Amino acid sequence: MHLLDWTVVCGYFVLMVVIGWWSHKKVSNVSDFFTAGGRMPWWLAGISHHMSGYSAVLFVAYAGVAYTSGITVYFWGFASIGIGVGIGSWLFAARWNRLRSKVGVASPLEYLAKRYDVPTQQALAWSGSLLKIFDIAAKWYAVATLLNAFAGVPYLWGILLTGSVTLIYCTAGGLWADALTDFGQFVIQAVAALVMIWVILGKLGGVSGLWTMWAKLPEGHLDPATSRYTTVFLLVYVLVKTLEYNGGMWNLAQRYMAAPNTREARRGARLSSALYLLWPPVLMFPMFAAPLLVPGLGDPNTSYAVMTMTFLPPGLIGLVLAGIFSHTMAMVSSDANAISSVITRDMLPVLWRRARSFTEAEGLRVARTATVLFVVLTMVVATQAQNLGGVLQIVVSWVAALMGPISVPLLLGMLPAFRNCGPRAALVSWAGGLIAYALCYYAFAANATVTVAMPVLVSLALFGGLGLLAPERRESTDEMIELVGREDDDIAGRAGNTRMSGASSRS
Repeated sequence: MHLLDWTVVCGYFVLMVVIGWWSHKKVSNVSDFFTAGGRMPWWLAGISHHMSGYSAVLFVAYAGVAYTSGITVYFWGFASIGIGVGIGSWLFAARWNRLRSKVGVASPLEYLAKRYDVPTQQALAWSGSLLKIFDIAAKWYAVATLLNAFAGVPYLWGILLTGSVTLIYCTAGGLWADALTDFGQFVIQAVAALVMIWVILGKLGGVSGLWTMWAKLPEGHLDPATSRYTTVFLLVYVLVKTLEYNGGMWNLAQRYMAAPNTREARRGARLSSALYLLWPPVLMFPMFAAPLLVPGLGDPNTSYAVMTMTFLPPGLIGLVLAGIFSHTMAMVSSDANAISSVITRDMLPVLWRRARSFTEAEGLRVARTATVLFVVLTMVVATQAQNLGGVLQIVVSWVAALMGPISVPLLLGMLPAFRNCGPRAALVSWAGGLIAYALCYYAFAANATVTVAMPVLVSLALFGGLGLLAPERRESTDEMIELVGREDDDIAGRAGNTRMSGASSRS
């Protein structure tokens, strides 16, 4: 890489740190740190939700799938998310927001102790936190892979560099820093993506390459489903991503919680849904063109990096690399904030009696400490990512398969149709899903479709089945479900806002 490239990358890192320290002024208590005090505008919540949902894995593992298999990766990797978040905008976004505003919840798992019981809450908290360690480690490793391909930076130093910068701003500014850096990163990666497309089109013969390229791709590259990524796999991914991206991935629930009201939470979710459907094809166009421009690569995962280094001039390489960094740093910082909220609000009070009576200052200090320790741990695990099966293995086989059993009792527990499902149903469905994954992956060596589908389907069957056969209905559960699902809160909230606006204008 040229000096100009390093200048752009370093400037990007400095900008992220500055935003983090500026956001530090907006954080005065735990609520500000974890849910932005419920003051995040819908457009910022939507962009942050979108940016927090995918990482540099797109430019490594997913780019490799695009190189070898074509457009199928868009359909199961991103269109499934857009559909799932669209469903969530109607079903879950408002409920998460009411949990903050009506129940006083600041952590995505905090309500589980009331909805089920403390053992259920702890089982989901510990298993989900452990899974996230490996998930984020895969993201660090993906960024390190790109830094190694771009500039020969050793993997260890690549992990330390990106991890340290992310740690600074997400620890200083909490969710506000995450969201504001997400917006800045969205702008940077948009510019970088458009620059990359312009250069690739030049190599394809001009703007006409947008529609002439597809006929030249290898056979099967235009098939939405393939022998490995089947139609069933795609449909299961829609189910998994609906659960994962509407709260199963805890950091994304925070975006709904941080909006001022339910209407704003829904609008943010719809914006994120639209971005997932429309923006990934823009980012991935160069990846789909890669077999024509850099054929015969030994490692398909390096295709995007090879094109960038081959076709872009100095300065623009650094811009594209900064755009790639933006995805991982957005996701990891939001994940770290969510995990630290679970540790501070859900796990520590059970393990340590003193944590139940923290002052606001003590709670904020513990939250920042938990963030530091969590991120450092993920960086340590990232150094062993290749020994754990590589990036795609972790993200697809582990996270996609195991997220379902964790998400089912968390999300479905908010819906009236599952009010009879109590602690027994929650724990059995969680454990049954994990056992199903272990059997599919380790005992039977099942294919990707079965490995991803079976855990979530088993969890759904056990959760719903036990609710019907062995109901555990409680009055407190009914009250909570009714409270978070009550639509007249939206009307009252809008009327209250109107009255406040009128009073403000009169004063």
